[in-house]
Amino acid sequence: MPTTKRIWSIRRIFLLSIIGFVILISIINLAIISQQYSSSYNNLAATHIKYWANEVADESKNFLLDTDRQALKDSLTIAHQIPNLNYLHIYQRNTQNNQLELFYSYKRSERRAAISEKSNEINNLLEPRFKENYLEYMHPITIDEQVIGFVYIQNSKEHITLITDKLLTTSVLIIFIVLLIAIFIVLQLERYISAPFATLVNTVQVAARQKNFQQKCLAMPYREADILARNINILFSRMEKHIAQLDAAEQQSIEHSHELEDKINKRTAALKESNQELLSTLEKLHQFQDQLVESEKMASLGDMVAGVAHEVNTPIGLGVTASTLLADRIDEITAAFEDKTLKSSQLKRFLHEGGENIAIIYRNLNRAANLISSFKKVAVDQSSEEVRQFNVKELFSEVLLTLRPQLQNLPYKIDIDCPTELSIASKPGPINQILINLIMNSVIHGFEGKDDGKISIIVMPLSNQLNILFQDNGIGVDETIKNKVFEPFTTTKRGEGGSGLGLHLVYNLVTQALGGTIILNSVLGEGVSIEINFPIN
Repeated sequence: MPTTKRIWSIRRIFLLSIIGFVILISIINLAIISQQYSSSYNNLAATHIKYWANEVADESKNFLLDTDRQALKDSLTIAHQIPNLNYLHIYQRNTQNNQLELFYSYKRSERRAAISEKSNEINNLLEPRFKENYLEYMHPITIDEQVIGFVYIQNSKEHITLITDKLLTTSVLIIFIVLLIAIFIVLQLERYISAPFATLVNTVQVAARQKNFQQKCLAMPYREADILARNINILFSRMEKHIAQLDAAEQQSIEHSHELEDKINKRTAALKESNQELLSTLEKLHQFQDQLVESEKMASLGDMVAGVAHEVNTPIGLGVTASTLLADRIDEITAAFEDKTLKSSQLKRFLHEGGENIAIIYRNLNRAANLISSFKKVAVDQSSEEVRQFNVKELFSEVLLTLRPQLQNLPYKIDIDCPTELSIASKPGPINQILINLIMNSVIHGFEGKDDGKISIIVMPLSNQLNILFQDNGIGVDETIKNKVFEPFTTTKRGEGGSGLGLHLVYNLVTQALGGTIILNSVLGEGVSIEINFPIN
């Protein structure tokens, strides 16, 4: 979805620009003024603390020389005069060990907690040091340029904080007043600038709503808006001419549309008749296609009938010959027995030949019976789509047995890899027809012009699916027909007896009768691979 570009109004641009500029300048000025005031107050506080420290040092030096603590405590009144004082310490240097000792301490209020001695921080406090809430400083007490002690003063910064807060409050108030004045100026300026544009917009909206482009925009008070008004008037005049042309063209279009409508009605009627004929022809074509598919199934069954009949003829003929020979030998033995000329050697030879003939008769009749039984199962399965329980390996073996008359003289080998005990519940009829069509398709098309060939059929159960992988090493499928081999009437034997319904029948049986899927992969010259999957129980 395309994003729409945000449109800003003149009022917003003016307001944001000027207010932002005013706020930025005000913040910069406030920062500079606050910094200057803060620096000024800090310098003044540092000067004051140095002054009072010097005064205390002058007043207390004599008491340090006399080491008179009580006199210093009674006479030192300057501590009460120092403004913002928190703590006052006086340290005396011990002449014996040259160490500083606390000589006198003072705190502004008795409720205040005492602070630790600062004698170990002299080097850091020889200049005023600012902390968050207080300022501290140590000043040496000297006599004849000899340091006899130090004065430590800690002043509160509460008065500086109060002055800073007042300064910030005043500055914020000034910024707010300046901001209000700026907003008022911006609104007045915006009203003066946007008023002509509002008039132009109103004129354009009225013209568009009423579709009346004969009215004109009035002259504007400044050049830019006046140029825009003149161009709008030019646009109105052109639009008026264009509308007149459109009205004329619309009238012509209406006349043409009536003519086209008549032609369309006539052609629609003719098209309906053609569609009806096409639907009738398509219905007949579907019926004819179904008949062809059914004929293909019956044709394959007929081929099997002919092959089985030819195959059965041989063992039955051998059985008839053996039975005829046995009947002749029985007649000879019967005649010799009645004439009482039967010899033991003659009887022995009869028994031996009789046994051989009986064995020949049994083998050939059993062979014919197995062939007929397999053909009967395949034929019944092909004509029925009922679900039954069956052994997959036995089903495939019966199909190969029925196809043996057609395949026994061909130099092709068929391998079946299937679990011996695999038994499923499905429709054996469609599976028979699929296997027959795939094998015969490979024989007729895949091995054309080849002196040998191999067909491999791999069967395996996958969860609730049966997977059949059919492969041959024939000539493969050409790319031009690879994507439509399952369509009806697709064949490379057009005019040579090929109907093009074999693989179409296989596709319908897999997808409709078995509810499965079929995938064909082939490379020209490297054979074909067909994978079939369908649900089983």
